[in-house]
Amino acid sequence: MAVDGFFALVWFGWGQAAAPSWLVVPLAVGTGLAALLAVAGVVVAKRSAGRLPAVNDPVVRRRYNVIVGLEFGLLGAGAAVLGVTGQYQWVPVLICFGVGVHFFPLASTLDNPSLRPLGMLLIAVAAAALMAGLASTVAPSTITGPGAGLCLLAFGLATLQTAAPKRVLPADEPAPR
Repeated sequence: MAVDGFFALVWFGWGQAAAPSWLVVPLAVGTGLAALLAVAGVVVAKRSAGRLPAVNDPVVRRRYNVIVGLEFGLLGAGAAVLGVTGQYQWVPVLICFGVGVHFFPLASTLDNPSLRPLGMLLIAVAAAALMAGLASTVAPSTITGPGAGLCLLAFGLATLQTAAPKRVLPADEPAPR
């Protein structure tokens, strides 16, 4: 959740790079919500530190580090090539696509199959940004920013909902309807 919130915040920020004026306020609201999610995620992570496999299991931690290291290396090299060749406007598409792809091996590593649909959504956002960028004057970051930000925010909020402690009702109190 903390990671989802942080990266949703980053994507909403990136979306402001070439955003039309009507999109500035929704992106700012998304940024604020993402910041709140990141803080909530830190609190939940601190409370459940003993139950996080990426923290406690050295095999999981190593696989996680390899996946993320490869992702950063490949996407960094790709972004450098795009920048050097003057195609910098496509960097958000590449990054969004790469982040989506990295969720597939992470789903197995972290034993979290819900990362696969998140990966598919991010790949779809990247494809939409590529098509919009090629077919119109819309900057790809205008699509990837809010699209990836919303996907990560929704996923983080859903994770927060499932991680929230459940209230136990006394035996004589009826369940809420």
